[in-house]
Amino acid sequence: MLNRRNFLVWCSGIWAGVAGLARAQTPADPLAPLVSDITGGAPLTAGRVSIDTPRLADNGHSVPLKVSVDNPMTAASHVRSITLLSPRNPRPLIAKFMLGPHAGRAEVSTRVRLNGSQVVLAIAQLSDGTFWSGTAEVEVTESACLDAG
Repeated sequence: MLNRRNFLVWCSGIWAGVAGLARAQTPADPLAPLVSDITGGAPLTAGRVSIDTPRLADNGHSVPLKVSVDNPMTAASHVRSITLLSPRNPRPLIAKFMLGPHAGRAEVSTRVRLNGSQVVLAIAQLSDGTFWSGTAEVEVTESACLDAG
């Protein structure tokens, strides 16, 4: 017989199953395949890369962003590239900057378009083949990139 207590137990079992299914279907990191392509499967270590950008951007059409890497720029040890990724943009690869020992500083400044609030990821490839990363969270009040065209 289905009384109130049995009904509640039955409903909680269904709810737990639905919640478990929802967790199982939560998408993985949307940037993972792109990061793997950039690094060639090499490990990505957090640190050495800092992103300077406003925490709050009124307009996602032109968000100032500066990336710097804590690394000397000598012939023996330098930054080869800095790649910017945005998980919520229709095209997540924002930009890739190629550097070398003659760049002087491991630093780039630009303006980017962001499709809503998100965490921007910067990946630096060093001359020794290692990859370092840094992130910055940006709250955007007016989104850009509404289409992929």
